Amino acid sequence: MVLERVGDLLRMQDLPIPEPGESQVLIRVRACGVCRTDLHVFDGDLPRPKLPLILGHEVVGEIVQLGSWVEGLQVGQRVGVPWLGHTCSQCRFCEAGRENLCEFAQFTGYTLDGGYAEYTVADARYVFPLPDNYDDVAVAPLLCAGLIGYRSYRIARHEMRGSRLGIYGFGAAAHILIQIARRDGMRVFAFTRPGDYATQDYARSLGAWWAGGSDQLPPEPLDGAILFAPIGSLVPAALHAVDKGGVVVCGGIHMSDIPSFPYSILWGERVVRSVANLTRADGEEFFEKARQFQIETHTTPFPLEQANEALRALKEGKLHGAAVLQMQ
Repeated sequence: MVLERVGDLLRMQDLPIPEPGESQVLIRVRACGVCRTDLHVFDGDLPRPKLPLILGHEVVGEIVQLGSWVEGLQVGQRVGVPWLGHTCSQCRFCEAGRENLCEFAQFTGYTLDGGYAEYTVADARYVFPLPDNYDDVAVAPLLCAGLIGYRSYRIARHEMRGSRLGIYGFGAAAHILIQIARRDGMRVFAFTRPGDYATQDYARSLGAWWAGGSDQLPPEPLDGAILFAPIGSLVPAALHAVDKGGVVVCGGIHMSDIPSFPYSILWGERVVRSVANLTRADGEEFFEKARQFQIETHTTPFPLEQANEALRALKEGKLHGAAVLQMQ
């Protein structure tokens, strides 16, 4: 499924099977999650995508060919391909162990072709062997909603001095993260679109301590909050909700403008920070957790040719959990 111009519907096209480079692997795609970042690329919120482009960065598939320099992977092995698809290994950020901020990074489904296809190629350094205890559809959302959610959570927990965690935007990332947070003893407060009582009930069914609209204050102050909804006005709302010394983590790659807010809601050593991409260490740590206990992913499968319908369902908020494309 090819994006030829931003804002146009994806088109099904017959393309040659790509050839892997010396440090790449060729993957037969089995499933690919549909992420909100795909929607941001599709709608033009993220500038200058490679065009024409194959979207998709929650790629699950089987290696069918290895480049001549590839070591440590095998033909027939099931792997996942995440958003961060390539780094230079030489810039000041890479040398400092912060490859997620690489000056020359390439991104799957944005500057590199992704997984809305039957075959894709990927840098062998940036694929993850996947746990055996998940099927292809169930594991796909872990590759972005899971990974970025987990990085956001790790950063929030580092700053938090208590167990009261707010999550704004209860979609694909939140429904995975709440399972990890509850296992760690967190009390989760879920914030949805005002009046979205069905999603609030869904959050409670997954163990949320409290659920309400994003226009509400929680019944007690939070120690930290993570924003997955790309709505800038939620930043001051979350600052209102967190206690002194609390942290607000913005977990998305795109957000609408943050409105001005009084200094008084930031004062008290509150912190606002963003999360950018992921590192391989994030992925290795997260998938080790996913092997240790079963993370339940709530998915809605779509055939590959219905990728436009899956994107529309995501945009209209009609999904509980994540959409996943399945290859025939």
